[in-house]
Amino acid sequence: MADETPAYILGALTSVGGVTGYVRTGSVPSIAAGLTVGALVREKALLKGYLYRNLVGTDCYFQYILGGYRIAKRQTYGVELALLASVVLAGSSIPRAIKTGKPLPAGLSALAATGLFIYGRAFLAKA
Repeated sequence: MADETPAYILGALTSVGGVTGYVRTGSVPSIAAGLTVGALVREKALLKGYLYRNLVGTDCYFQYILGGYRIAKRQTYGVELALLASVVLAGSSIPRAIKTGKPLPAGLSALAATGLFIYGRAFLAKA
């Protein structure tokens, strides 16, 4: 069974990335994802419309934290949620890191790679 600690750490670090994205660029989706997107808001209010389409790739912090919680409580799909967060984060940050060469996308890419390694191994061990 995977440990929940890396998911909590990755969740905290990606939320810091969201706040940093807002401070540097004024990106409203970054701050919204970094601070306010939660289960009820995301499930009920953001499923429709423009805001959800723009936040779906940036709310990895919440997926990591929920995955870590599910792992800690030995509930189903905890590892899968953390792995999904890593895939989404990698898909959104690695192309930006390659294109811009800036440290923030590069750091998020490293976090994504860490999550892919940890939770990819845990997923394969379960199978």
